[in-house]
Amino acid sequence: MSQTRLAFIGLGSMGGGMAHRLLRSGFELTVHNRTAARAEPLAAEGAVVAGSPALAAAGVRTVLLSLSDEAAVEQVLFGELVPVLEPGSTVVDTSTVSPGYAREAAARLAAAGLRRVEACVVGNPLQAREGQLRVFAAGDEQDIEAVRPVLEAIGSELVLFGAPGAAATAKLILNLLLGAQVASLAEAVTYGERAGLDRDQLLATIAGSGFSSQVMRFRAELMRKGSYRPAFFRAALMEKDLRLAVADAEAVRVAMPVLDTVRAAFAGVVEAGDGDQDAAVLIEHV
Repeated sequence: MSQTRLAFIGLGSMGGGMAHRLLRSGFELTVHNRTAARAEPLAAEGAVVAGSPALAAAGVRTVLLSLSDEAAVEQVLFGELVPVLEPGSTVVDTSTVSPGYAREAAARLAAAGLRRVEACVVGNPLQAREGQLRVFAAGDEQDIEAVRPVLEAIGSELVLFGAPGAAATAKLILNLLLGAQVASLAEAVTYGERAGLDRDQLLATIAGSGFSSQVMRFRAELMRKGSYRPAFFRAALMEKDLRLAVADAEAVRVAMPVLDTVRAAFAGVVEAGDGDQDAAVLIEHV
């Protein structure tokens, strides 16, 4: 069976970018997405489109997932894929889930004779298309090594974090920092604007200062343009990741009052109906 044949389930902004990159790296892909139209650009590049996750995974030994949350992973992975995957097959899960769920999923797959490679990705959809993501991997090292060519195709850096759940923890920590930066930028700029400063000038000043970062410069430009679609990181996913991180921190007895406040701010964006816009839209809700 071809080692370059893969199935890819979940073609959102990140998943679609990774799938494009894999095709251009010489892998054969069978793809599926709940919204079928998202698969059309991949079909034009040579991917085979399947009508269900189970059909996509039929006869394939390596399946990649890029799904929005644990409920989607539960439905797709355990409801549709596990019953059809051949023993010894590998699931490479790039979805952002809680560390606890990652550990549980790994154990359940192992009990079914399947392998799980935790492959949390850090970056944006543009980097996904270019293979410039950072990939945080966890799980059995031999399983990771077996799919290293896949992980190196989608990422410019591969970091092994150890046991199941460890990569998920690292990914959530980075997203905590991202959320805090976006929220602090939104609040600071809103303060300056209401105090009489020009928003564009202030955003440019912050972006060019020593207090900035690559993330802050990127979001400052989105705020300056008022350009929140297409989303590079949806506000709803930001709120979800912050919620998972705060809950996991509480489980290990670490209080996060600052970051829980940030989470609540993004929850307000979601409640206002802007959850599908980029996280930078928070500035419009301060």
